[in-house]
Amino acid sequence: MDRRHRTALPAVLLGLATTIGIAAPAGAAASENAGPGANPANSPEFDCNVGEFCAWDGQFYNGQMQRFDLSDTHTEKCVALPHGMEAHSFATRMERHVTVYQDRHCATEGDFSTYPGPGTFVPQAPYVVRAVQIWE
Repeated sequence: MDRRHRTALPAVLLGLATTIGIAAPAGAAASENAGPGANPANSPEFDCNVGEFCAWDGQFYNGQMQRFDLSDTHTEKCVALPHGMEAHSFATRMERHVTVYQDRHCATEGDFSTYPGPGTFVPQAPYVVRAVQIWE
């Protein structure tokens, strides 16, 4: 299968399963305060507001976070993550599809995948993300 046509489904399903508590990340210990009444909205990926695409420089939504929304990001334009940031996890909570790119200039020679919104959570990106493109 051509790299450009690989599906993002495995990463999306892992992110969804991890977010709703069906699967735990490999090697992750259960949180000390997580219990039957734990609120998933207290998870770090929910620091990303509805209507935003957020990227973290660490896996599992850790580290520095960068936010994008339609008020500061033009649709259908390649946007490099600022300050040389390299994202290892991300969430899209906007109503639009978002393509993430390995290449900082959105070149298709590197890996890239398009994720649907809203509510797509990817705790471990399948490659280092350096740029995004939000679609109409």
